[in-house]
Amino acid sequence: MRQLAEEKRLPGDVDAEPPVRAAAALRSAIRGYRDEIEREQRLPKPLVEQLHAAGFYCLVIPREMGGLQADPLTYLRVVELLAEAAGSVGWNVANNGIGQLITLGLPDEGVQEIYAHGPDTVIAGTAVMGGGKAVPVDGGYRVTGRWPFGTGCQESAWMLGSFQILDGAEPRRSPDGASVHWRGVFQRSEARIVEGSWDVSGLRATGSFDWTVDDVFLPEWRTMVHAGVPLDNQWKRWPGVSYALPAQAWVGPHHSAVITGIALAGIKALIELAGEKTPRSRTGRLCEDPQVQDAIGRADTILNAGRAYRSAMITDVWNTVAAGETTTLEQRARCRLSAAYAADSAREAMDLMYRHGGSTSYRRESRLSECWRDLHVVAQAVTLMPEWYPMGGRALMNMDPGPRLR
Repeated sequence: MRQLAEEKRLPGDVDAEPPVRAAAALRSAIRGYRDEIEREQRLPKPLVEQLHAAGFYCLVIPREMGGLQADPLTYLRVVELLAEAAGSVGWNVANNGIGQLITLGLPDEGVQEIYAHGPDTVIAGTAVMGGGKAVPVDGGYRVTGRWPFGTGCQESAWMLGSFQILDGAEPRRSPDGASVHWRGVFQRSEARIVEGSWDVSGLRATGSFDWTVDDVFLPEWRTMVHAGVPLDNQWKRWPGVSYALPAQAWVGPHHSAVITGIALAGIKALIELAGEKTPRSRTGRLCEDPQVQDAIGRADTILNAGRAYRSAMITDVWNTVAAGETTTLEQRARCRLSAAYAADSAREAMDLMYRHGGSTSYRRESRLSECWRDLHVVAQAVTLMPEWYPMGGRALMNMDPGPRLR
């Protein structure tokens, strides 16, 4: 009974949670891999081992499977701290968590196969619809396709992708006439990584290369219907409030935690620079400039307003579910709105920092340059795009927001 009562409460001090303390302690070690991260376009193997040892690859897995079963605020804070150290690390851990939540919706046989070697099995790939085509066969499907954004593919054991089901040469149709898409989880050994397909300005170490499979048999127990977001009802077979939450409490906020973590690093980078740099043609340090002082004060306020809104909306949804009640469309919409707003707040704060760093900001080796590049790559994610505002607005006006927010 005590464990159940604790499960129904969010931590009063998230920073005191063991996974969060572990993430904070690992930041300096992550910074030590900075050059290798930029050069190799993947997370270094020793760093991946440290992430495993800290439990970051089993954050959202149920305790009964050996995972940490972190609540969403703890998960987001871990992601944020890791992203503060290096955007690519936060991004990969964030995406792995969502990939694992999706796999928890597979049939029992699929879950058992994927996690046969432990709860910290790494899931790469993408949850976005499209990329493959599948022909039904006995016991499953034969799938061929190419998917972008194979985040974490170098350290993964499994790849997540979506595919369209064909009946003969024609797409299978649902009752409303739409093409039928399913999700599948492939063995990493069945996939081919497309070299050279991830040549980007930021988040280089995510290893988000395109990947392909060619006429691979996918057993039915490693497939599930694609609903646009992870299947809430299938999550609910796992005990605990975390698995009864709507998908909107996880998806969207997970990427916004990456971007707010990077912006936190950007603010710290300008503060450090301002204490050391004396700009040309000036006699005082950068920190003595009232415009720089104003920018740092504004950036901190703007960023933390977005972070607070995100935490408040997730807390509201958590409390509703913990009380045994059903969340409203308005609550779910505000989870996504808060994620988009936190991302926009981070972008605004980071742009202020970059602007006031002067000529240091655009030097590739500078921390401000790294943060600005990583942050603006995260900001392009579909989970954080401006289109979430009109969808949320329609929900708040009791209009149909569309399938992505229902």
